[in-house]
This record gives sequence, C-alpha cells and structure tokens, in this order.
Amino acid sequence: MIQNIVRWLTDPEHWSGSEGIPARLGEHLWYSGLALAIAAVLAIPAGLAIGHTGRGRFLVVNLAGAARAIPSLGLLYLMVLWLFPKLSGDVAFLVPSLIVLVVLAIPPIMAGAYAGVEGVDPAARDAAKGMGMTGSQVLGRVEVPNALPLIFSGFRSAALQVIGTTTIAAVAGTGGLGRFLIDGQKIREFPQMVAGALLVAVLALLVDLLLAVAQRYAVSPGLTGRSRGRSNTPKVVEIGALRRTVDPQAS
Repeated sequence: MIQNIVRWLTDPEHWSGSEGIPARLGEHLWYSGLALAIAAVLAIPAGLAIGHTGRGRFLVVNLAGAARAIPSLGLLYLMVLWLFPKLSGDVAFLVPSLIVLVVLAIPPIMAGAYAGVEGVDPAARDAAKGMGMTGSQVLGRVEVPNALPLIFSGFRSAALQVIGTTTIAAVAGTGGLGRFLIDGQKIREFPQMVAGALLVAVLALLVDLLLAVAQRYAVSPGLTGRSRGRSNTPKVVEIGALRRTVDPQAS
C-alpha cells in the first residue's frame, strides 16, 4: 500500500492538468481562504464588541456552541437541497459549501476575539481611561494589541478546521483536494484516497506554521515572552545632570 501511495504521488500525470494536484490544491486554498476571510470579517468585530462591552456574551456564546455541534456534512446536504435549485452555474456548487465553512469558522474566531479582550488586565484599561482615552481608543490601542495572541489562536484553530472540512465540499460538486477522496472512493482506488488525505494534512500543517510565524511577528514581544532573552544587567542612564540606574526587568 505504501509503495502504491508513493507511486501515485510521484506520477507526473497527477501533477498536471485541471485535475492535477496543483490545480486541486489551488482550489482548496481558494475555498478555505474565502471562507476564513468572510468568517473573520463577521466574527472578529462581533467578538471585540462583546469583549469590550460585555453585552450579548451569553447569547453569542451559546449560539457559537450550538454552531459547533451542527454536523458539517448534514448541513452541507441541507444547503444543497435548499439553494441548488435557486442558483445556477458554478455558484450553485460553491455557495452551499461556503456557507457550511463560514458557519464552522465563526465560533473559534469569535471566541478568541472576545476572550482576548476580556482577558486584558483591568489596570491597563483604567490607566488608559485615566490618560483621557475614549472607549474606542482603549479598544484599539490597549485591548486589541493585548488580545492578539488569543485572536490568532482562534483564527489558527478555525483555519485547521476549515481546511480539513473543505474536503467534504467535493460532495457538493466543488473541487479541492477532497476530489481525490470522493473520486477514489467511487472507483475504489485506495492509494488515491490516502494520498488525498495526506495532502490535506500536510496543507493544514503548513498553513498553521505560516500563521504561527505571522503571529510571532505581529504580537508584541512583551506578550510572547521573547523580550525575556534581553540582558538583565542594570544600566546607567544619564540625562543631563541626572544619573540613574535602570533595571531592564523593571522596565
């Protein structure tokens, strides 16, 4: 079986054409990226508003939990039966799958946004308000930067779920790496099915790695602990006639 899988993956015919691995990979990334973008536009502002004001948290948390419990394949079939007769062309295949992926991605993204804002140190908020900042300024300059680690965590979790679930979109007639699983099942070509599953797993890991790198450079070093590697030796700072010893840890 392993030899057959390697042979299928290294076959030049499977790396060219509209049904080859590069084309299917591009389709998979397009569906996943579009769904994540739509979910982020909807979920991040809502999560930030909930975390900042504390209003609607109970309702949204319960709705998000209910959305996670919805079976993706069952929802996909429901969307296909409802929307397919009303649409035409490629849109008829794309929209049902896109709705399912967006519903799947919203809960973790929203949860990361409001949990990140809620977890901000109240002393930081009070200090910002004491400096005369408005509510929107406190949100944009204090809460959001401090909430970035959890916002990224929620988005990374959603990305893994969406990339994995995009494979079932092939059931609705779309493309993507899921076609290798669906088409391989029809003709009982198991090496093709396993190879498709491996490609999805590798893609998910690579995307998560890229997001982790982006998170590393987007989040302040003080929140990630990277600043701890700096020298702890006290430094002498002179400002005019003032001479003061500064402890880097205290700063």
